[in-house]
Amino acid sequence: MPETPTAADPVAQPTEAEQPEAQPSVDAPEPPKRKNNRAQTCKDRREYAKKVRVDRAAEYEASGAPRQSTSSEPRQPKRKVALLMGFCGTGYQGMQVNHNAKTIEGDLFRALVDAGAVSPDNAGDQKKVQFQRAARTDKGVHAAGQVVSLKMIIEDPKIVSKVNEKLPEQIRVWGYVRVIRSFNAKTMCDSRVYEYLLPTYVFMPPSARNAEIAKTVAYGEREVIESTKEEMEEKRAYRITPEQLEMTRQAFAKYKGTHDFRNFTVTRGCTASNSKRFIMSFTVSDPMVIDGGEWLSLKVQGQSFMLHQIRKMVGLVIMMVRTSTPLTLIDALFDGPRVNVPKAPGLGLLLERPVFDAFSQRVAKQKQEYKDPIVFEPYQEEIDAFKQKFIYDNITRTERDEMVFDNWVQNVELSPEQFTYINEEGTIPESAVIVPGADNMGMATKWKGDRAGARNGGESSDEEGDANDG
Repeated sequence: MPETPTAADPVAQPTEAEQPEAQPSVDAPEPPKRKNNRAQTCKDRREYAKKVRVDRAAEYEASGAPRQSTSSEPRQPKRKVALLMGFCGTGYQGMQVNHNAKTIEGDLFRALVDAGAVSPDNAGDQKKVQFQRAARTDKGVHAAGQVVSLKMIIEDPKIVSKVNEKLPEQIRVWGYVRVIRSFNAKTMCDSRVYEYLLPTYVFMPPSARNAEIAKTVAYGEREVIESTKEEMEEKRAYRITPEQLEMTRQAFAKYKGTHDFRNFTVTRGCTASNSKRFIMSFTVSDPMVIDGGEWLSLKVQGQSFMLHQIRKMVGLVIMMVRTSTPLTLIDALFDGPRVNVPKAPGLGLLLERPVFDAFSQRVAKQKQEYKDPIVFEPYQEEIDAFKQKFIYDNITRTERDEMVFDNWVQNVELSPEQFTYINEEGTIPESAVIVPGADNMGMATKWKGDRAGARNGGESSDEEGDANDG
């Protein structure tokens, strides 16, 4: 009789050869094939990513773990909007966000987050809400109307007023317009309208004193003699003549159309193929008296502008009108060699509004849910009041206190060697042509007048990577 193995005795294990061959079960399902998680299309990737987020959220909730932040709160729906706003640029380093500087976008985006228009999940990156501006503006430049596009939480009917409560007074949100998901404020903007406020005393005849200094003092040793209080009062009492006003209007009208503006930018490497711009209109208002001084409002509308273009267009006309230089010079500068055209102070510059007429008309004809045009007219009364208080008053007050335009005019008068194309014939002499690599009488350097203007207004831009002027 065989012995029964004890607990101490090892049980004999069958050898590999003795093990019976595994028989597949008829009822057992085949082992699942390994799923390839790599999606093959954009739609598959989105669905897979969404499923992963849902599964992880469900696991997190089932675990009973405490919430660590408000980011786990139920997400509120975001809608694509065109946000209409305005601002006074004084004290800011421009519109576009810069983490090392105080910018309009920085304060605006922070207010949107604090007011609940942007969720805390997206507070750290504007790209998460597809934030895009219609036009960039540089240091000190103002905007009565500006448009940014983004995905925003608009469930709260008082969201605009709540955002404004979080903003300083010099930045205002006028309202918003629901738009299609593909809307982009930069690429779908037809054109931009800029305004330039100009004191008419800049058209006074050239100073005999500065002409004498230019003749007797070496170029690098000339200094601007600051105007006295009495001299400035006399200049602000000046009124433009009808002949000067007509010449001014005719000069700015010559910019209309498509032209080569290579002489109206400091951007290097400009050629006929990349420096052509289309100017739709350039108007000059009737003279208006503000705080005892006479001013003109210049308005220009164009598809896009190059760096310093508007300021240089204004600077050239000032020099031509005050010296009665023939307007044929403008045509010569379109087609001629590179010369130095001084840019007028940035102080008077502001973005009036970006224009979206083509987009609004196209959407109105389509079967879109959102057909409201992107226009500023519904807010015009608020905009006019804001512009007067925070922009116009700021410009005129700064000019009165710092004499920005007077300093600029005197710098021009003290540098006649740089502008020999300002002459009775309206021709471009060889001495005015910029020679690459040559000293060019310091033409590549900044004047003191430029520094004064830079404090109160830089450039504005409407294309990423190409700092286009305002």
